[in-house]
Amino acid sequence: MMISGVGLAHIAGEQVLDVWYPRPTASSHPVRIAFPEQPAPSGSVHTAQVALTIDTEAAPTTTEDAYLRLHALSHRLVRPNEINLDGIFAVLPNVAWTSRGPLRPEDVEAERFRGPLTVFGVDKFPRMVDYVIPDGVRIADADRVRLGAHLAHGTTVMHEGFVNFNAGTLGTSMVEGRISQGVTVGNGSDIGGGASIMGTLSGGGKERISIGERSLLGANSGLGIALGDDCVVEAGLYLTAGTKLTWESAVISARDLSGASGILFRRHSQTGAVQAIRRTGVGIELNSALHA
Repeated sequence: MMISGVGLAHIAGEQVLDVWYPRPTASSHPVRIAFPEQPAPSGSVHTAQVALTIDTEAAPTTTEDAYLRLHALSHRLVRPNEINLDGIFAVLPNVAWTSRGPLRPEDVEAERFRGPLTVFGVDKFPRMVDYVIPDGVRIADADRVRLGAHLAHGTTVMHEGFVNFNAGTLGTSMVEGRISQGVTVGNGSDIGGGASIMGTLSGGGKERISIGERSLLGANSGLGIALGDDCVVEAGLYLTAGTKLTWESAVISARDLSGASGILFRRHSQTGAVQAIRRTGVGIELNSALHA
């Protein structure tokens, strides 16, 4: 697949700090954009236009390339794990994200002499909303959603929710917990407050973590296996691939049920043993008013 974009880069010396691509397209023909003349954001940074077309099956090779891939994800041109991001950390510089725009960390002290300066963070990935605001989403705390997150229409990310790059939702969802890199959450699912989903691979690198439709991670729970549709993980239960549990009178590892649908994972209230129990019908129903 080809992705194209015309963007505006911030450059310090010869180092590209970031690139904003307002209208990337899933084609080899970038949409031409007439950017207004840009004032110098700081004494050490200047701006320049960038036009780029990339092959999403190849690994990123430059900062401009990496930013176009992150924009493609947040603009919903591709879904998480559909684009090659191998080695992306090596081509992204560490940047001080400030009230005057991106800066090299070593230039921050000199910038303070030019007047009040707020540093929001020092990281390779910026906030998504500073570059892309997808239609039909709510994000309570912009600091907790990175550029490269994929948020489907109808997604609500509450104050304690977090969505990493190359991760996100595929439909209407409530996010009050953590969606780690590489994780996808299906339509109608709810990630409860304080819940955490393990990173891209678990189970010895053999399984990708995903959550199906209408499933629920209870508050402060954790997940290290894939869930199918209509599943529930009890509040406070951390379920890893190696967790031993009872399933239809047998003791198995949780990885043996990875991706299965219609299951309740819980702890026995007296013994503390982890159990998996079949469920029927729809798992959960989100409050439609919260996602309108």
